[in-house]
Formats: sequence, structure tokens, C-alpha cells
Amino acid sequence: MYVGIDVGTSMVKAAAFDGTGRERAVAARPVGLALHGGVVEQDMEKVYAAVVAVLEELTRRVPEPVELAGLTGQGDGVWLVDGEGRPVRPAASWMDGRAHELVGRWLADGTFETVFRRTGSAMFPGCPGPLLAWLDRHEPKALDTAEAALYCKDMVFRRLTGAPATTDVSDASMPFLDPRTRTYDNRVVELLGLTHRRRLLAPVSDPVATAETRGEGLPAGTRIANGPYDLPACALGAGVTAPGDGLLIVGTCLASLVATTELDLSGEPAGLYISTDRPGHWLRAMPAMVGTAALDWVLSTTGVPHAEVDGLLADTPPGAHGVRVLPYFAPSGERAPFVEPRLRAELTGVSLESSKGDLVRATCEGIGYAARHCLDAAGLTGSLAVCGGGTRSAAWMRLLADVLGRPLRVVEGEVGARGAVLAAAERYGIPLDAKAWTEPTAVVEPDPGRAAYYAKGYREHLTRLDQARARARA
Repeated sequence: MYVGIDVGTSMVKAAAFDGTGRERAVAARPVGLALHGGVVEQDMEKVYAAVVAVLEELTRRVPEPVELAGLTGQGDGVWLVDGEGRPVRPAASWMDGRAHELVGRWLADGTFETVFRRTGSAMFPGCPGPLLAWLDRHEPKALDTAEAALYCKDMVFRRLTGAPATTDVSDASMPFLDPRTRTYDNRVVELLGLTHRRRLLAPVSDPVATAETRGEGLPAGTRIANGPYDLPACALGAGVTAPGDGLLIVGTCLASLVATTELDLSGEPAGLYISTDRPGHWLRAMPAMVGTAALDWVLSTTGVPHAEVDGLLADTPPGAHGVRVLPYFAPSGERAPFVEPRLRAELTGVSLESSKGDLVRATCEGIGYAARHCLDAAGLTGSLAVCGGGTRSAAWMRLLADVLGRPLRVVEGEVGARGAVLAAAERYGIPLDAKAWTEPTAVVEPDPGRAAYYAKGYREHLTRLDQARARARA
């Protein structure tokens, strides 16, 4: 049995696979977010307890010996730990918005662009640079106490194994890693005013770190590898490794990734280049802030259960009777394919005649337009795979194929966990058939007529977005 662990933003999952890549079982536990005034935090002890619980459940349900485990999880944020790997304070989530004024200041004075030109990272309020700078100003004692500012999976790896604090090149890519040398750029640390906190940046393990577990969740002595984080892990799990091929992750974060061997740090600073386990190969990433979270908010507000989404999409025509949604609901604004910390969602074209179906369809269309914008900016030229919770809606997948105007290779199941296992197997020299492990479960073709309709709608979306960005800056 091979076990993949995916420590997500709202759900912790562990999946068991056999040697052919067949998913045997999945265990999951929800984890909460504390939101107040733009601050978004997580209780690290509860996150770790959820990891242990899902692993215990999984190993009870699939009793075969665990050959190998791979770990992945949400990226960005700041997970401060002491010398024992215990939390110093709650983790600041990647969704956190408290550092938006710092990002705004760096946008205005050129620091933001300089960092992008050096590292390929377009900072946003919830990434480690701004968050550490904010904590240095407002909670310096927490930084004084901490041994390391980790990423989510690194904290879990530290606790499961007792190994020293480390991270990997994928997590370190935002915002301090030089993608050419695969080491921290100390000039960037200096530009963000964090030279005196440089010790908090965990050593980068290249290739990913390995260790044996201590007996919590998994049997003691189980081999485990740490990384990459969830976006590149999903790319591995979906078979997206050839230059030009892309992946759209329809999850809490709407992430668009395109594999590339070219490092282009020109153009509008946005997204990031994620370093992979292969030097000279990157993922051009445009991780938009809100994906399924936008639809969840609309469903909660309108009282529509998830089970009714497919029916509402089927009963509502393209264009949603004139209702339009700019789906930028995150409290920290947007980070891809542009950075606007003050951008907020907009709902237009609503009247007393608008239905719940109109609101749901307009939201799904808006998310689709945002995805197209990100994929265009990331340089998609090859095939496109899709994974994430949104793939459970067949109607939404058909809508996305139409909005994007291209076939979708739908990869279902625990794709991030699958990629974590493949990365671990590569690290340990275990020969798994990656092609067999990453076969799509379906291919969804676009309807030519609807695709043409949405091509016009996409141009209109970009115009509305330009106007909204101008208002956000006013």
C-alpha cells in the first residue's frame, strides 16, 4: 500500500493506492478556519490531529503494510514553530489579508516588481514575505520565540518524523527562492526588511526531504517524503509534466498551472514560477484566490444545496439571463493573473426576475472566465487536465469546457495525494508507472456554438474586470 497525505485548507485527506495507482480508500477530516477582520488563521494542533486521525482510519480500513508515504498540503501562509515543531501562534493562512497595506506600499515603491524580476514571485498578502514583515512589526515576540517559519506540510512532516525543520523548492518558490540557483535570494529578504529574521527561513531540501515516521498515524519506521506542496503535487498526479501542458485545479483556490522550461520574468508581475524536482523545469502558476469558495458562498447565501447545482446549470441558459459575477470574493483581493489587494467581487444584472439558477450559473461562468484569464497568462499551448472538488459536477465541467473553448482531461480522485506518492517513489527510487497512475477518467469536449458565445463573453468579462480594478485603485 502507498499512502498519500494532502493537508488542505478546509479538509485533510489521506488516500491509499495499490501498485498500479488504483485508489483503494480515502479518509478525510474537516479543519476549520478562523476569520475575523481580514485575518484568516488555523489551529496547527487541530490540523495535525486531523492528519493523525485520517491516517489511523485509513490504515484500519486498508490493513496491508505501508510501503511508502508521500506528503503534500496547502502552500503559502506562515506556520511558526518552536524547536520541537510545536506552534508558537496560530498559522496565518494563505487567505489572510492583514498585510494588504504592505503589499500596496511595495506595489507603489517598486519593491513588488523588483522581487518578481528576481524570483518570479508576485507577492500577495497571504504569502510568507508580507506576513512575516507584518508579524515583525506587530508580533515580534512570536518571531523571537520561533525556530522556523514553515509551510503547512513542513510542520506536519516535522511532527510525524521528528526530522529537523526543512522545506522544499516548490514551497520555497514564494517569495524568497531564486528559481535559477534554487537557493534563497538574500537581496529579496533584505528588500522586505527581514534580514534580521533570515534564520527563520527553513533550509531548502533539494531533492525533497525523507525520513521515517515516529508512530503517530502511521506505523513507526514508515518511509515518508515531504513535498512538493499541493499545486505541483496535483500536476504530478494529473500527468502534467510536458512543456505547454496545463492543469486547472477547481478547488478552494482556482489554480492554473502550465509546465515550462522557459523562465520569463518580463511582463506584468503576477503568479509565480514553481520550481519542480527537475532543475530547469518549472510550473508557471496562476493561483487565483477564490475557486469553489466563491460558489460555496453563493450557495450558502441563496440556500441552494450542492446537490442541486447540476440541475440549476442544466435549466439556466448560457449568459444567466444577463446576470454577471466577477468572482473575486477573497478578503485579500486577487493575486493571479494580476495583483489587486483591494479588488472585491461584483454582482450585476440582477432584477426581481433573476432566479437562484441565474446566480449559480453566473458564478460558475465568472469562475470559468477567471480560469481562462489565468491559463492565457500562464501560456497554455498543450492539453489541459482538470482536477479538484469542482470535477464532481458534470454540468460544471461541460460549462468549463465551453467557457475555456478546449477539451478537458478530467482527473478524479485524490490527485494531490497521488502526486505526493509519485514524488516520494521517485525520491526513493521505486519504479511506479506514472502514465498508468495519471490516466484521465473522462474527456469533456466543448460545444462549438456555446464556445463561440463564451469567447465573446470572455472579452466582455475582461472589460468589466479592467473597470473593477480601476475602482479598486481609486
